[in-house]
Amino acid sequence: MIRRDELVKIGRFNKPHGVHGEISMTFTDDAFDRCDSPYIVCLVEGIFVPFFIEEYRFKNDSTALIKLCDVDNATDAAAFTLLDVYYPKRYYVESDDAATLGDYFIGFTVVDSEKGTLGSVVAIDDATANILFIVASPDGSELLIPAQEAFVDSIDEQERIIHMHLPDGLLDL
Repeated sequence: MIRRDELVKIGRFNKPHGVHGEISMTFTDDAFDRCDSPYIVCLVEGIFVPFFIEEYRFKNDSTALIKLCDVDNATDAAAFTLLDVYYPKRYYVESDDAATLGDYFIGFTVVDSEKGTLGSVVAIDDATANILFIVASPDGSELLIPAQEAFVDSIDEQERIIHMHLPDGLLDL
C-alpha cells in the first residue's frame, strides 16, 4: 500500500487530449522528466494508485501530454480529470530550482535555535513568490514560516527535521 508520506505532489491532470487516451497535465515539478520512475501515483477513491507512463511530451513550459498504459481512449482518460499527480519519493531527485519545494517537507519538524520545537510542516503555501511552511504547533495553532534559505541552519533528512534561526518577532506576527 502506498502512503501519502512516500509521495511528492508534482501536478494535476486537466482533461483528455484527443481520442487516444492522452491526458493534459499541468505540472509544478518536472520530476517525471528529471527522475527515473516508471510510474506516477493518483488518489483514486481514497487509495493511492500507481499508473505506468507509456509516453509523454511537453506542450509548453507548464503543461505536458501524458499517455498512461491501458488508458487508450478519451472515455478512459476522462476519469483522470482534475486528479492530483504524485511522484514516489524513492525515485525523486531534487531539482536545482530551490523554489520548487513540492510537498517534500510535509511532515518535517521545524526547530528554531531560540524557541525550540515549533511543530510539524502540514502544508506548503507557494501561491506567491514568498513560499511559506505552514506549521501546526503543539498548542494547536498554525504558524506561517518563510521557507527562506537564510533562515535555515540545516536540514536533517534522515530524522526529518528543519533546523532554523528565525528573526526575533517573526513568530509574533
